[in-house]
Amino acid sequence: MLMLLSPAPPLALTRAATPRVQAIDVVRGLAMVIMALDHIREFWSPTLVRPEDVAHASALLFLTRWVTHFCAPAFVFLSGSSIYLYEQKQQSRAAVSRFLLTRGTWLVLLEVALFTFILSWSYSMILLLVIWVIGASMLLLAGLRWLPRGLLVGLAVVILAGHNLLPAIQPVTAANAGWALLHNGPFVLPVPGLPPLLVGYSLGPWLGVMLAGYLVGPWFKLPLPQRTLRLRRAGAGLLGLFGVLRATNWYGDPSPWSGQPQGLLHTALSFINVTKSPPSLLFLCLTIGLALLLLSQVETANGWLSQALRTFGQVPFFYYLLHFSLVSGSAWVWTTLTFGEAVNFAFVPASAWPPAYAPSLGRAYLVWAIVVLALYWPCRWYQRFKQQHTYWWLSYL
Repeated sequence: MLMLLSPAPPLALTRAATPRVQAIDVVRGLAMVIMALDHIREFWSPTLVRPEDVAHASALLFLTRWVTHFCAPAFVFLSGSSIYLYEQKQQSRAAVSRFLLTRGTWLVLLEVALFTFILSWSYSMILLLVIWVIGASMLLLAGLRWLPRGLLVGLAVVILAGHNLLPAIQPVTAANAGWALLHNGPFVLPVPGLPPLLVGYSLGPWLGVMLAGYLVGPWFKLPLPQRTLRLRRAGAGLLGLFGVLRATNWYGDPSPWSGQPQGLLHTALSFINVTKSPPSLLFLCLTIGLALLLLSQVETANGWLSQALRTFGQVPFFYYLLHFSLVSGSAWVWTTLTFGEAVNFAFVPASAWPPAYAPSLGRAYLVWAIVVLALYWPCRWYQRFKQQHTYWWLSYL
């Protein structure tokens, strides 16, 4: 099944007419490019072996999946930072909360009504993936942002550091679905009279990630040397915490690492094989720590790569919609022409795969390069369109 990021969603709240923080756009753009690789792998080259299965997956398959873990935490974290920067340019705190309420609702509705169909090619189930969790987190942040900053810091720490203490809800029923939505890993919830809900992202820990990004937001208003130092220290601190806790297998992830019979490489892969759903403390230390280090390095980058990533990062929702439409639609065409029927590899069980199908990471990487290149020019056009216009609806797209 397709379990994103992402990204986070990928939502920039700053208006094109106001100064932007380049580092946020570049790192968000990088996450978006990497995100496409994971989705293409799901639609174009799924495998019987889970990529996270260190004992059976190849190192290349594992790393192809592992590198995309960066996407969703970066998206959600930077969404929180962007919310802080957005509210600094507004005169009314209440207006910011109203904006978060309307945009959060809009995102949840889009996940249910639009992305469900784009991804699954039907409404046989309703998807609640990264867009829903970003939208729902915005709805909650619309109220939480009125609390004292110290209380918000404590809440973020409790959520991120403590949610691994909570047991998963099993089995999930209508009676306990609310608790499951807060903490569980992926689950399917039957809903009387409606298609079942496929919940890929639990709200609790991802709200903590957005809240952490919101609390780090003031750093992006500091002079560049101070900002760089804080981001670098925080990133190094999180990676150091990851190393200590992971080495001891004491706390922070439900899956301990272990020595692997294949050798040192697979043992190292086991060490970094942390749990995304729900995101464990160690998963977030590793991914957000890397994101903070990147944010400390790219504010003044001016090469062609940073400019391309910045283009993607300035139109995140447009990119997200376009890339999923292109990846899913092209997979429909490819499977129809190749196997004589449309096969949604991201959602059908392996028993339904055509006998002639064979996975190929080479095919996935080739399609990834083509998709990213194809997306650049429409994203560049939309970036310029947003810079030249101030229509109200641009804040929602």
